[in-house]
Formats: sequence, C-alpha cells, structure tokens
Amino acid sequence: MDNFNRLFADHRVWLRLAALIVVMNGLFPPLWIFLTSLKTESELTSLPITYWPADPTIVNYMTAFSEQPLLRFLLNSFVVACLSTALAVFVSSLAAYAIARLRVPFRNLILAGMVAVSTFPLITLMVPLFEIMRALGLLNTYPSLVLPYAVLSMPVCTLVLVSFFSGIPRDLENAAMIDGCTRLGALFRVIVPLSAPGVFTAGLLAFVNAWDEFLLALSFMSSQEMRTVSVGITLYQGEFAFPWPLISAALIVALVPITILIVVFQERVVSGLTAGGVKG
Repeated sequence: MDNFNRLFADHRVWLRLAALIVVMNGLFPPLWIFLTSLKTESELTSLPITYWPADPTIVNYMTAFSEQPLLRFLLNSFVVACLSTALAVFVSSLAAYAIARLRVPFRNLILAGMVAVSTFPLITLMVPLFEIMRALGLLNTYPSLVLPYAVLSMPVCTLVLVSFFSGIPRDLENAAMIDGCTRLGALFRVIVPLSAPGVFTAGLLAFVNAWDEFLLALSFMSSQEMRTVSVGITLYQGEFAFPWPLISAALIVALVPITILIVVFQERVVSGLTAGGVKG
C-alpha cells in the first residue's frame, strides 16, 4: 500500500498520465475516421459495434474520387491556402518588423488590438465580407477567399513574428544597411532568414486555417468547380442518408496534405514555438 501511495505521489506519474490522455484525445478521432473509411455501410451499422474492420476495403476511397470531383476540391484548397499564406506572411512580416524595430506609438495597444480582433466570431464578419466581394465581383473566384483568409491569419502571424524579430540583434541589420541594403532589403535578406522557424510557424498556422475554413468557403463559392475540400466533403451526403464510410474516406484524403506538412516541418515549427515563447 505504501508503494502504491508513493507511486501516485510522484508528480511524474501524473504528468505522464496527462500526456497520455492528451495524445489519445488527439489520435483517437483520426484513427476512428480511418477505420470507418475501411468499412462497408452494412458493417458500420451492424450490432454489436466492431472497432476493427472485419474485411477492410478501399472501395470508399475509389468512390470518393469518382462520385465527386475530389481532386478539384483539393486543388482549390491548395491554391487558396498557398496564396493566402504567402500574402499573410508577407504583410505580417512588414507589420511585425515595424512593431519590433520602429518607434511605433502605442505598440502594446496595437498588439492587444490584434489579439482582440482575432477573437471576433467569423459569423459576425460574413455578411459585410460577402457584400464587399459581391460588389467587387469576386464571388466564385480565388481572391474572394484568399483576401479574407490572409487578413484573418495576419494577427496570429504578426504576434509570432514580433517575438522573433525582437530577439534578433539590431547590429546585424545595421551592418546590412551599411553595406548598401535598404531597410526593406535588410528585413528580407537578414531578419526573415534568421527568423526561419518563426516564419514557418506563422506560415503553417495560416495554411491550416485556410485549409480547414468552412463558413466563408461555403458562402463565397457557390459553383461546384470552385468548392474547397472542406465544403466539397459535405456534398457526399444525401437528402436522407449519410454515407459515413464514404465521407470518412474523403476526410482522410483531406487530412493527408496537412499531415505531410506537419511531418516535414515538425522540427522547425516546434523550435519556432519554443523559441518564440522564450524570446517573447
């Protein structure tokens, strides 16, 4: 009994238990979706519930590509996410540099305002954004999503980059300007390369936000050929039926690009988050 009490008195046990719960909470939903995508409709609705497919099949994946233009949905999401990420990181770099390096009045108030704006519910912005896009004739075009997504990602990207730019010695950019660089040249030739982990972190956050967004994509893209993958997946459901194995297969396909990005840039993103936290 003493050993049992001593075991649970050790804080490391509780930390490991908490970490296990967090990991399971993150892994179980995609794992369940993946297993569902390998089942047939009859097996999914049968009782008792089977957690592992009795006869795994990839028919749902083949049907997902043939029943709807899933490749077109993926292409639309990829184009929108890449363009909005590039725009958000570019403008956020300028804003972060101004806040971190220039004598901007009310610097802390500006940063607080960015945080406050980023917490606004998206539904409150949908109607004015829709009216603006309709007036500009941008509905059913890539800019109708690229511009709002970039603006929505800028507060978070700016906050991430400010912490990195503030931690870089001013002597480096001063030396670059002495050698003939303009201030803008020093930013993109010295500051941004040295802040690569922060730039990757900001870019990944912006990309994931654009890839997953649903409300604006549903409202601004009424043409089927312009649908993004988050909206296109909803087209698999019927009026009276929800083919969950088919929908699950489409969801897994939509998760693949994000998973690849996280795996490829994992070290840079983790170092960016930790370094940014220390510098800030």
